[in-house]
Amino acid sequence: MAEKMATREAYGKVLKELGPVMEDLVVMDADLSGSTKSGEFAKVCPDRFFNMGIAEQDLYGAAAGLALSGKTVCASTFAMFATGRAYEIIRNTIGYTGANVKICATHAGITVGEDGASHQTFEDIALMRNIPGMLVVNPSDGVSAEILLKKVLEMKGPAYVRLGRASVPVTYSEDAELEIGKGNLVKNGSDITVIATGIMVNEAIMAADRLSEEGVDVRIIDMHTIKPIDKDIIIKAAEETGAIVTAEEHSVIGGLGSAVAEVVVKECPVKMALVGQQDVYGESGKPEDLKQKYHMTADDIVSSVKTLLNK
Repeated sequence: MAEKMATREAYGKVLKELGPVMEDLVVMDADLSGSTKSGEFAKVCPDRFFNMGIAEQDLYGAAAGLALSGKTVCASTFAMFATGRAYEIIRNTIGYTGANVKICATHAGITVGEDGASHQTFEDIALMRNIPGMLVVNPSDGVSAEILLKKVLEMKGPAYVRLGRASVPVTYSEDAELEIGKGNLVKNGSDITVIATGIMVNEAIMAADRLSEEGVDVRIIDMHTIKPIDKDIIIKAAEETGAIVTAEEHSVIGGLGSAVAEVVVKECPVKMALVGQQDVYGESGKPEDLKQKYHMTADDIVSSVKTLLNK
């Protein structure tokens, strides 16, 4: 098993594997197939791959048409251009019609790095989870991305799958049992819960290891499915540990933190802290440096845990 893999690499691997056996699968891209890795599909099924050029609205409008004609469609570009530039098309032609389009968007979050503020999207989860009927999935590593992508492709209806540019540590084994709509208990614990998504799952694991040395028993949940959110695992965590920290490579407004808080405030109010992008734009830089500057690291999770526990 690779020690590190970008989730976009896993996407290309899945497309290349499933293309020859899923005869109804069509893959589309907005002139970024080398970066999104959708080009891997073109290598094995060139007749079912369409480069729509730098025209994201056309990409998703055409994807909806193909899906409503009976195809399963994966349509890719960078997350900023998918959810930002093409939002209205996605809302009205994919969401409203329930089209079987999988919006597999790469290069999300601060780890886009040197591409800078114009490409670092922190709003995409918030935008997509507001569309009625839209499934929202954010894998934490390459292995879980493969597992979850295959499950998403088995389902009918619109989905947003958030994928990253940078290689990240692999934390899951290939036989991991992951289910869409069910948070995964990575580590049990009794003192406090950290609910993380995407690359922040690995940061949560590192934070829990450090805190255990200080006698703090941290529960870790990988909330890979943001919508539908797993209410049961959240309520159980709130009742049993009494405090929750959420961690995401996304704005704390409208993302995982908001989704968890919506459940907690209704069902079992407890103290919470939200680790993520704090309502500011990013900037160009190396991914690890940017994670530190914008407070999306294991250290920031440790700090939030200690604050909630008054340590």
